[in-house]
Amino acid sequence: MWSPQQSMAQQQRTLGMTSAITLAGPKQIDHVRTEELVETLEQYNMSVSEEELNHRMEILSKLNNLVKEWIRESSINRNMPPNVADQVGGKIYTFGSYRLGVHHKGADIDALCVAPRHVDRSDYFTTFFDKLKEQEEVTDLRAVPEAFVPVIKMNFDGIEIDMLFARLALKEIPDTMDLKDDLLLKNLDQKCVRSLNGCRVTDEILRLVPNVENFRLALRAIKLWAKKHGIYSNALGYLGGVSWAMLVARTCQLYPNAVAATLVHKFFLVFSKWKWPQPVLLKQLDDVNLGFPVWDPRVNISDRYHLMPIITPAYPQQNSTFNVSMSTRTIMEEEFQQGLAITDDIMVHGRATWDKLFEPPNFFQKYKHYIILLASAATPEDQLEWCGLVESKVRHLIGNLERNQHIKLAHVNPECFPLYESNDQVSSNQPATPSPSDPPSLDTPVQTPTQTSEKTSEKPSENPSDKTLENNPVTDTPPISGVSGSGSTPAPSTPNPSSKPGKGEGLGSMWFIGLVFAKTEHLNVDLTYDIQSFTETVHRQAHQIKMMKDGMKIEARYVKRKQLQSYVPPNLLKRERKTSTSNSNPPQTPRNGTTTPKMSPTGDSNRSSNANNGASNKKRISENACDGYYKKAKIGDESSGQGDESPNQSIVPGGEDSNSTSFSLDESSNPSVSIGEAHKNTDSAGSQLVGASNSAALTKEQDASSVLHEGFICT
Repeated sequence: MWSPQQSMAQQQRTLGMTSAITLAGPKQIDHVRTEELVETLEQYNMSVSEEELNHRMEILSKLNNLVKEWIRESSINRNMPPNVADQVGGKIYTFGSYRLGVHHKGADIDALCVAPRHVDRSDYFTTFFDKLKEQEEVTDLRAVPEAFVPVIKMNFDGIEIDMLFARLALKEIPDTMDLKDDLLLKNLDQKCVRSLNGCRVTDEILRLVPNVENFRLALRAIKLWAKKHGIYSNALGYLGGVSWAMLVARTCQLYPNAVAATLVHKFFLVFSKWKWPQPVLLKQLDDVNLGFPVWDPRVNISDRYHLMPIITPAYPQQNSTFNVSMSTRTIMEEEFQQGLAITDDIMVHGRATWDKLFEPPNFFQKYKHYIILLASAATPEDQLEWCGLVESKVRHLIGNLERNQHIKLAHVNPECFPLYESNDQVSSNQPATPSPSDPPSLDTPVQTPTQTSEKTSEKPSENPSDKTLENNPVTDTPPISGVSGSGSTPAPSTPNPSSKPGKGEGLGSMWFIGLVFAKTEHLNVDLTYDIQSFTETVHRQAHQIKMMKDGMKIEARYVKRKQLQSYVPPNLLKRERKTSTSNSNPPQTPRNGTTTPKMSPTGDSNRSSNANNGASNKKRISENACDGYYKKAKIGDESSGQGDESPNQSIVPGGEDSNSTSFSLDESSNPSVSIGEAHKNTDSAGSQLVGASNSAALTKEQDASSVLHEGFICT
């Protein structure tokens, strides 16, 4: 029974910017739903065995000893007496999913190497890097000292590790040191502060939740949902691990006595009603005044234009979601709405099981127009670095496309796909591949069924390494200039015939971007400037960090949905279509990319009401459905600097059909209007001034439609 004494004790534990919405304890049905949630998560291998936990602890212990040994050697090389060098210490800290206790089998570990003041970052990327090379357990070792947060990446005895470095202004680093003290940041440079931020934020999140175990279980569920629905990637403009953790932590503060299943339901209730760009804060902003920039829209004008601010709780407070764009926010808002409808069916109506929440949407059937971005290099090592750099810049391409007046929404799939070649299908069903030695020119007029589009041209690059567009047109496509695939010749048999792994020019990776055009007849959209601006940004960055090598290329192609079979395994597409036929009502989608989507939950409720029709409905989607075709690509460079997990998470395409989505432009229409406002700046679209008020209001929960609003509070 829930006693008044317990309620009073819990009330004293209430955390956050506002009081809790309710202090009510869980009901018996809530415990049942939580047990069902645990069973469902186990089916997705979300738990870690005791053996693997011990293995990770052993690895961290070895790394910690290596750090101490390296710091001692560096100290002696600086003429420090050996007996003094034995006492200077050094330590490895963890952060991210491992520190939060929500990592899964095979997940990487985010670690931080903390050294005393006489050890430089240059030593870390030279002598310590060389020391790691000597270790038999270390493979795939690479350093990225030029990143926003400098990092060494490695595979240590089978576990991927991203290791940062920070030098404190202290003579010694004892084993008992806690990084919570803000004064530790005094006299540090920005890179050290950013490196420390990951650990400090993770520890602060754990201190700010009422019940850590309930928080962890709810966060596991939300992270799995976000990955399955393709909205887990800080680098690509969605939310990363630390951002999802803060949203779940805020939910825990608002419902401090709720169990995990209730927290998942309330998570979707809260953030489907959230009035973005009102910020999410877990505590009052600290006034430390050590001179480091903090997120404050009253002072920093640029902070006023952040679209989905989620503010880290440790000084210096930063927005962990500054990569979010109008398109990615619109997509996430839609997913929040659909998540609420599904969890209503699970928790309120009992018409669905938790499997329904984790069914991935059918990205390859959701849109009728796609851009395929291909990145290729000559060797696997070059491809690893090149793929990481390109992925870290894809959000700039999304921004360019959003500023195009004829594009309503650009939806990038976070999954990085290896090149796929449909050789069997080509030999029997498709015409021969056009000769790559004689590609059609972008200057050639494109004939459509209704009219002839005007000529467009692109100035050829003077530097062969800067060539950004390959002319491999596909058949029956609207004339979109500046993107491969806008011609009228037959479709090529393969995405890039010369880039098959192990042959020709090397390896390749692909990203898919779904496009929503304005519904204008005969529209000719010229994307030449948008694509060229993006590729120039990538090449400029590659030259700055001296990464550019022969064979590194970027190519953009435009295809229609029916032509994806040349880029995606046909049996995967067939399986998606077969699965989608069981759903009578496709999920609704936002009408445009600039407004908060409005969606009635009845559509999802009706679809999920079939969840109890048998075990076949429960098991129709497998997490590993694509394991035979796709392998997760590794990131070679991260520029977000949020101490987050690797953004390149696996998404399994499949699930619900949405052919009738309002996003889609009819395939029979022929866009034919040239764009002339490539330089138009709409960065501030949809932005509002945040933080002008020093008051907060959060409505008590009356029903499922209650609106939550949280202001920006400063003392």
